[in-house]
Amino acid sequence: MALTKQNRRLRIKKRIRKSAFGTAERPRMTVFRSNKEISVQLIDDNAGKTIVAATSLIKDIADKKVNKTEQAELVGSAVAEKAIAAGITTVIFDRNGYLYHGRVKTLADAARKGGLKF
Repeated sequence: MALTKQNRRLRIKKRIRKSAFGTAERPRMTVFRSNKEISVQLIDDNAGKTIVAATSLIKDIADKKVNKTEQAELVGSAVAEKAIAAGITTVIFDRNGYLYHGRVKTLADAARKGGLKF
């Protein structure tokens, strides 16, 4: 029985989430990628709270006419800025079942350039 893309991603996501657990000192950085937008959250799983979030719908990013890969880079640097301002330097990267290439990789690299360690 062939898996649909969504089912395959959900199976990969479950496998990743077994080991990725965020705390207040080292939150989980999870990425959501849709066809048009990309967003990222830093989540404290102990408290069940989102500490920092950034998305491509932020006015500064949405106003720029760039392609989706450059958009992901802007979101990665924005979340790094917000995290550093909140006192977070290390995170656990959760690619959320997406393959680590393209926009997801670009976002992660931009967050690393911004000062986050993972």
